[in-house]
Amino acid sequence: MSGELLRIEHLKKEYPGVTPLMDVNVSVNEGDVIAIIGPSGCGKSTLLRQINQMERSTAGKIFFRDEEINAPGCRADLLRQKIGMIFQSFNLFPHLTVIENIMAAPTALLGLSRQEAYDSAKALLAKVGLLQKVFSYPDELSGGQQQRIAIVRALAMKPEILLFDEPTSALDPAMVGEVEAVIRQVAESGATMMIVTHDMAFARRISNRVFYMDEGGVYEDGPPEEIFERPKREKTRQFIHQLKVLTLSVESREFDFIGCHAAIEEFGRKNDAPQDVVQSLLLLFEEIVTQLLLPRLPETPCILWNVEYDPKEEAAAVSVRYNGEPFDVMESDNELSLQIVRGCAENIRYEREDGDLANRLLLMVKRRGKQG
Repeated sequence: MSGELLRIEHLKKEYPGVTPLMDVNVSVNEGDVIAIIGPSGCGKSTLLRQINQMERSTAGKIFFRDEEINAPGCRADLLRQKIGMIFQSFNLFPHLTVIENIMAAPTALLGLSRQEAYDSAKALLAKVGLLQKVFSYPDELSGGQQQRIAIVRALAMKPEILLFDEPTSALDPAMVGEVEAVIRQVAESGATMMIVTHDMAFARRISNRVFYMDEGGVYEDGPPEEIFERPKREKTRQFIHQLKVLTLSVESREFDFIGCHAAIEEFGRKNDAPQDVVQSLLLLFEEIVTQLLLPRLPETPCILWNVEYDPKEEAAAVSVRYNGEPFDVMESDNELSLQIVRGCAENIRYEREDGDLANRLLLMVKRRGKQG
């Protein structure tokens, strides 16, 4: 891998009522192929628009080869000659043929002669299998073909980095493969790329780094095998495994027990959880919180009840954190409650950690017939 190409420091972008980027701090090296993933609205596309200076930053700095490209007075038109951008919607000029779409920028901005631009465009079209479409108009092409032309148009400017904003999201499923094949071909040529995508399989195949975005920044950055198999941070893991999360807090002996029960039932309905899983979660909450914990905790109890439900496995991982002295609820002398807990859950484990909620109980709830 070569040296640093792009560096972002404390980048912030806010709009009226929303701040998708609060504090982004990352660097991109030459030859990196970075897949950018994360929940909708987390700022993935906003980050690309900031890099390409399609929008002004609220705060922070972006350096391209050590030049601060979002500083006042920096010429965005010159910057975009080095940074290519491929959008969801192709953005081809409808009144120009394929070859004219590709030739326009190199002749106007790079000073290439028409013959040089024509020869370069034909060579690029041949590489993506569209040489036969050289004199076609965009409306004569399929969506996949238009996106391949958009990629060629960006490549014709010989950019130092390519930014892809959901390049296959507007395509019919049958056309996605042809565009992904071209992107892989470009990546294998050594190009530096940043690709926003919701396709996790594609992100894993194409990249050497993955940015998971959340909480207004790059929440986790790592190689694809780490992000997709061994994510270090909680929200990354929840996103990758498509986990559904419910968190309840108990901070008084007079807490709203009926409200908590209703929240668990609604969580189960919303996520189509099997009824026996929901029933086990209800029983566990009642026995662990009201029968095993509250009688033993300090006068001001604090219990954090967290459920991560995996729809594919029809299983729920329960984490119960609580304050007070070391206490493993499974060593309680309340044998009736313990019998109910053991009947509802498996893989029951107690841990003692640092912090205010130093006690932690972990359990797994599975659909009946899937226990093992």
